[in-house]
Amino acid sequence: MIILLSLLRDSKIKKFLSSQLMKQNQKSAAIGFIFITLLIDITGWGIIIPVVPKLIEELIHADISEAAKYGGWLSFAYAFIQFVFSPLVGNLSDKYGRRPVILLSLFGFSIDYIFLALAPSIWWLFVGRIIAGITGASVTTASAYIADISTDADRAKNFGMIGAAFGLGFIIGPVLGGVLGHYGARVPFYAAAVLCMINFIYGYFVLPESLSKENRREFSWKRANPIGSFKFLKKHPEISALTTALILIYIGGHAVQSNWSFYTMYRFSWDERMVGISLGVVGLLVGLVQGVLIRWINPKIGDQKSVIYGLLLYSLGMLLYAFATEGWMMLVFTIPYCLGGICGPALQSIITKNIPSNEQGELQGALTSLMSATAIIGPPLMTQLFYYFTHKEAPFIFPGAPFFLAFLLFLAGIYFVYVSFKGKKS
Repeated sequence: MIILLSLLRDSKIKKFLSSQLMKQNQKSAAIGFIFITLLIDITGWGIIIPVVPKLIEELIHADISEAAKYGGWLSFAYAFIQFVFSPLVGNLSDKYGRRPVILLSLFGFSIDYIFLALAPSIWWLFVGRIIAGITGASVTTASAYIADISTDADRAKNFGMIGAAFGLGFIIGPVLGGVLGHYGARVPFYAAAVLCMINFIYGYFVLPESLSKENRREFSWKRANPIGSFKFLKKHPEISALTTALILIYIGGHAVQSNWSFYTMYRFSWDERMVGISLGVVGLLVGLVQGVLIRWINPKIGDQKSVIYGLLLYSLGMLLYAFATEGWMMLVFTIPYCLGGICGPALQSIITKNIPSNEQGELQGALTSLMSATAIIGPPLMTQLFYYFTHKEAPFIFPGAPFFLAFLLFLAGIYFVYVSFKGKKS
């Protein structure tokens, strides 16, 4: 004890301990800043989801089945533009830092929502989505930000905070959007624009930079393009099976992302408020899984088992959604689907552990390009499938067809992660 006290009195040791404590406090604060930034960002996005089908119906003067087709193509426009620009944004963040890129993204989203709110025709919606696609890199750059400040021990836990922000944003956003939607289909878009601008101002004053100057690298046009991004993934064959699984997971995920509002309005005659409440339940469960459960279960079972068990639960959830016959079933079946959320952060953790720190921005840009490439396919595929099995001349009525396809895609994803894990053991 005496020796310990004498060591603590030593000025150099005190200075070292003080600096370590300061670094830890700064790290915790940075994670908190990113969490709040993403929370406000996702809340703004969640606000508009319950009213998008009604706004499209209003602009094209058609039924919900026809509106679903346009909803898919709007998602396609956003994804295609993001696919082109994400590698550019990822490489810019590797050169200039994460902070300016995140701020630009938030400002771009506020402009997008204003376009959507003022839209006199369906084509204005496409213009707004294109603007958002150009600047929409907040999640990508936030992922690189988290990678910058994480160690191997807390990487999955910190990535889980991104999922928790998504979950909480989806608790607040859709419920608020459903309530505001009763005052008009455009009101939630104005609210989303205000939230994004507040987020931009908040980030401008409080968000610190995470990428030190010594870890930055020169900008390269060869890397800053979609093809360059895929070359980056090709350069790392050790993650090829995992990225193949990601492709299948991303495409399958659009069964929920692109169809939930259309499906529940068509199948169960839900209004905007009920759609908002249901998405709020989804968000609550996602927040609990990503923010609480994964912190407890991931250290106990590890990344690999988290991925496998998560994908099995995702698959079960999709299968149950496909054959739901009552509205309350959608809420119950959301439990296994959301429990599958233990998969995402663990899979991302495994991938990032294989990539050097000064390539994390390029990795996240490449993964976002991959996600955007699948989003070019996913929304039109799932919404067209929904339209095909719900329109008047359908061979038979099966609105759950997109969920059943997602079930099959997730099963294929399990196969690819199993191949990857088995190869590493060998």
